[in-house]
Amino acid sequence: MSSIPEELSYTKEHEWVAGLDDGLTVTVGITAYAAESLGDVVFVQLPEAGGTIEAGDPVGEVESTKSVSDIYAPVSGEVVEVNQTVVDDPSLVNSDPYGEGWLFRVRIEGAPEELLTAEEYATFTTADS
Repeated sequence: MSSIPEELSYTKEHEWVAGLDDGLTVTVGITAYAAESLGDVVFVQLPEAGGTIEAGDPVGEVESTKSVSDIYAPVSGEVVEVNQTVVDDPSLVNSDPYGEGWLFRVRIEGAPEELLTAEEYATFTTADS
């Protein structure tokens, strides 16, 4: 399994969140663990820019050659940007999940809940396998 970036926060649904310390807008993606579990990603459906999302709710889907999985909102707020590049080339979720494979950006409302540190996520995924 690939390394887990220390600077990110994680959910038990295998999403990552970047930028919590930088301000009100965060970037969201799915983890390398999830991408590896899914297999080759062939389709990504993301929430619409301008829409609001609630933490814990399904907001999109990732379809692979093996299965279809929901994307859950790790935070509540307004979707301010979606990564059209990953919609056009879903394989980026597999090849660069923490970089070019990011999914969407959210202007958060309120404090995020129940996010895991990299260490907690590593322990969670080890127990999950």
